[in-house]
Amino acid sequence: MKELLLIKDSLPNKISYYLVMLLLAALPFDQFYSHAIFGCLAVHTLIHLKKERLNQLLSPGTLLLQTVFFIALIGLTYTYYSADALTDITRKLVVLLFPLFFALTSLNLNKYSDHFLKFFTLVCIATVTYLYIHAFTIIGYFHMPVRAIISANFINHNFSAPIQMHATFFSLQVAIALFYLVLQFFKKQVAVAKLLYFFAAILLFAGLVQLGSKSVLIAVLIGLNIIVPYFLLSANKRLKYILVSGAVSILLFIGALSTADFRTRYVTDLKNDLSVAKVNETTDARLPRWTSAMPLIAKSPLVGYGTGSELNVLGDQFYKQRLYNAYLNKLNAHNQYLSFLISSGVIGLVVYLVTLFWGFRIAFRQKDATFFFFMLLIAIVSFSESLLNAEKGVFFYSLFFSFFVFSGQYQSIPFWFSQHKYLGGGATKRKIATSSL
Repeated sequence: MKELLLIKDSLPNKISYYLVMLLLAALPFDQFYSHAIFGCLAVHTLIHLKKERLNQLLSPGTLLLQTVFFIALIGLTYTYYSADALTDITRKLVVLLFPLFFALTSLNLNKYSDHFLKFFTLVCIATVTYLYIHAFTIIGYFHMPVRAIISANFINHNFSAPIQMHATFFSLQVAIALFYLVLQFFKKQVAVAKLLYFFAAILLFAGLVQLGSKSVLIAVLIGLNIIVPYFLLSANKRLKYILVSGAVSILLFIGALSTADFRTRYVTDLKNDLSVAKVNETTDARLPRWTSAMPLIAKSPLVGYGTGSELNVLGDQFYKQRLYNAYLNKLNAHNQYLSFLISSGVIGLVVYLVTLFWGFRIAFRQKDATFFFFMLLIAIVSFSESLLNAEKGVFFYSLFFSFFVFSGQYQSIPFWFSQHKYLGGGATKRKIATSSL
């Protein structure tokens, strides 16, 4: 812990370091704290701005990280829903600002990247522990059986309710922390440290199951069973690891499904989400909402309906399709790819896909397993959530995307470039020790 809190650097860099730490600590909680801390970081960066950092502002990497904001800004010019568009632009402003200030800061993000990830992991462990303590306190107060922890009363949003955060968006954070812990476990550590990492990983995995985000859990299983062996193990050890980890994953899945409420969450709800609309249904599944969006997309496929249009044009369509719950609750498409098609058409979707592909490519080139897993999370969750239409989602996307890019060895470059350029500051490449299993 001492190495996380006491660093040797210049005073301005120390302040930047602690502000980034506070920013990570605030992520699982009310958005007000995240915005306030980021505002302090922005002001501090501008006060101590160095002239030589200005050339980073127009670098290909910085601009590509900001594409989601630029697409929303262009959509503002032809939308019929200016009030909602301004709200959406304001929400996505962090997509513009995070790359901007990470490019301008003199703090060597690469040097402290492991510190930041370790601290963020501790924050997630503390938060999940608090949620379990809160849940068991309620169980004890109402004299409920201990097994009530795996009932619907403490699954999904009911579990994350004490921190007033959407279960999926908190699951994204816990998933990053869990993956980081697994990578640390495979490093050359003393036995006591490995044991601590193991139990901490079990706690976070249990929290993920409790939070009940199907898309995040799918990404985690892919990450643990495919990304970990590919990035960490030699070719002759990968098959052994995949067989063992795959077997463990299946056993855990079977164990979870043995509980009625988990079976309902992970099987029945998934089946309902992918089923067609039914007469007199009180809840509207995702598939009917996705299919309802298709006629709208077909009418304006190239540029969509403009920024801020999704809820408005979808609401009318939901009413026509008798999806009254979705209409009354003003639900979005719950699919980021469809959201882009509705608001900015094929052009917006292609730009988003290119950005994701570019992120995957940079992570692969840098051999950064955590960055690659982050990109996988974004790509998979985008199928089930309109990630960039919620403040917590867009904050998670912009903060970690910018962090992983600017803490890498190389300056971010588009996938069509083949020449690498070093980041200012002479950052050294992050390395993950190969397992000796």
